[in-house]
Amino acid sequence: MKILQILPELNVGGVETGTVDLAGYLARQGHQSIVVSNGGELVARLEASGTKHYTLPVHKKSLWTMFWSIKALHKIILEENVDVVHARSRVPAWIAYFACRKTKAALVTTCHGYYGSRVFSQVMGWPKLVIVPSEVIGRHMIEHFRVSPSGIRYIPRSVDLERFRVPRADTAGKSFFTVVIVGRLTPLKGHTFFLRSMAKVIRAMPNIRVWIVGDAPAGKQAYKEELQLLIKRLGIQGQVEFLGNRRDVPQLLAQADVLVLSTITQEAFGRVILEAQAVGVPVVATKVGGVVDIIEDGRTGLLVPAKDIDAMAKAVTRVLNDKKTAAQMAVAAREKLEREFTLEQMVSRTIRVYEELMQSINILVIKISSMGDVVLVTAALKALRAQYPHAKIYCLVGKDSRKVLQNCPHLDGIIVDDPKNKYKGWWRTFLLSHKLRKYRFDKIVDFQNNRRSHLLAFLSFSRESYGYDNGKWGNLLTHPLKIYRNDIPAVEHQFQLLKEMGIAMPPDAALELWPSAKDRQYIQELLESEWLGNIPRMVGINIAASEKWQTKNWPVEHIARLCDLLAARNIRVLVTGMEKDRPVVQRLMENTRSKPAVFVGRTDILQLAALIGRCSVYITPDSAPLHVAAAMKTPLVAFFGPTDSRRHRPPARHMVVLEKKLACAPCYSPRCLVMTHACMREITPDEVLQKVEELMGAKV
Repeated sequence: MKILQILPELNVGGVETGTVDLAGYLARQGHQSIVVSNGGELVARLEASGTKHYTLPVHKKSLWTMFWSIKALHKIILEENVDVVHARSRVPAWIAYFACRKTKAALVTTCHGYYGSRVFSQVMGWPKLVIVPSEVIGRHMIEHFRVSPSGIRYIPRSVDLERFRVPRADTAGKSFFTVVIVGRLTPLKGHTFFLRSMAKVIRAMPNIRVWIVGDAPAGKQAYKEELQLLIKRLGIQGQVEFLGNRRDVPQLLAQADVLVLSTITQEAFGRVILEAQAVGVPVVATKVGGVVDIIEDGRTGLLVPAKDIDAMAKAVTRVLNDKKTAAQMAVAAREKLEREFTLEQMVSRTIRVYEELMQSINILVIKISSMGDVVLVTAALKALRAQYPHAKIYCLVGKDSRKVLQNCPHLDGIIVDDPKNKYKGWWRTFLLSHKLRKYRFDKIVDFQNNRRSHLLAFLSFSRESYGYDNGKWGNLLTHPLKIYRNDIPAVEHQFQLLKEMGIAMPPDAALELWPSAKDRQYIQELLESEWLGNIPRMVGINIAASEKWQTKNWPVEHIARLCDLLAARNIRVLVTGMEKDRPVVQRLMENTRSKPAVFVGRTDILQLAALIGRCSVYITPDSAPLHVAAAMKTPLVAFFGPTDSRRHRPPARHMVVLEKKLACAPCYSPRCLVMTHACMREITPDEVLQKVEELMGAKV
């Protein structure tokens, strides 16, 4: 694998040390390791381990600098053919997030801090997988950053035992004790509480020296001066020494009798605790954040409440005076360290996350329109599943269409866009995009192809989005298809888009629907109620298209005539439709002598599929039931008039299209502009009967 880690700088610190340790181990294991930072004193050690380093100003919060860094990092990712980008801080995470777009590189973040849930910090929870060093940070990311629990990977920090395999200083005849604190000089590390505590210890045990390892960040030396003033006020300046940033931390720890961690906020982990335990130094630490994942109070160290200087002083005094207990805690801590916190364990867990990322793909298909249009995407869903057998595939549909895909074996989930949501307009779109972002989609296939769907694809922040460049904000897509045909059937039209993803249309592409056993049982009982349970020859007729498209409907008197012709040949007829079609049914029953079985308004979409599946032949205008019949492999007769069969016919093995090529057709008008409705009226019951007889028995 080719792994790129990105962090602000490579100076002294737990994040920096962990990055260098991981990079070196990856290189030794044969992976290509790359690090991007603003540089620092650890670069030489990093490069000596076989890792390539790029220097970019990824530590600056300037928008212009970040924009420039995004372009530079994007170029590095492409040139180095990077597989995974691992961001370890917030500014680098923003840069990496946008640099990874239009590349194959997957992004993962590690949360090294207890971030405030501000907009600036949200990016740490955006990747598909988020690494946390402690359980408290994991809960924080779930509760305050809305990261899915399934996206959290717990990998505690580690320590390179070989680097800290330093012999302890000989304590025989030693006349003083050494207490050490290691960390940046910042108020969050609780140095003021530590010093007040040490003043109490020194008054009880004068033979104490205190080492403060670490320094204040550049431009924040005022805090160090405050600490120096506090030391003078406490009268312990003779026992306290500032050692600054040091590279010989293992050697310094080897001379210490106790390490104190006095952090007052939720510590993400506490790497210095592991370093002390690796050397064999007992630890006293505040009970904050991830510290409790490392120290078992009284067994592998001592925990005290944050800001409690009396408790801290008492714990330090106990360690210094009770050598037997201190030694037992040091041994137990070392044993736990070797079981749970070694560099090898951390690296192997991290590599597993990288491998999981590379194998994991989340795909969204957008089709929010009518039921019939949703049925038409089932062939595409099957092809996507065949191409990406291990991906998680979801489909965004409208509320009324969701049941079409209820039992779809090619999907991992359905996301519903409810038009009756209390929020309307663009605000509803923005809220839906926020919901979609939680899925961390890698690819979006937009079969809806309107302004709203293109905007949803863009705001979902997927790495790749596919759709048509049709003048409806197609530039918001990462892969807009500019050259395509519109004069071909819908399924072929969809596969033009899938071809951009390397998916060819199979020669046997077909629609599918999946009525359940419960749906089929319901239809059996429904048929039996009309004395049709065991009838071998049944023809179904869809009485009307949608309410909007009255021009698609075959005249009701033609339907009545056909019902009588079929009945004369001992073929039973059943009529399907929606609740709105009952007035049309009434007119039908007034015009026919044969009285067909009426199932109008008595089925949902999957029950209708089960019903159509029982028919020998199904007759319908261009509407959702046309696609349902094709999905159920039922031979069918399809009427086309105001719409073009070349564009709207579904793939079907046994289908007859009846279409009159009039000068005014196809008009794509819901109302007949010449007031004759000739395109549908000229399709006669006798020619339909002829086609039914030809298809009868063709069902397989």
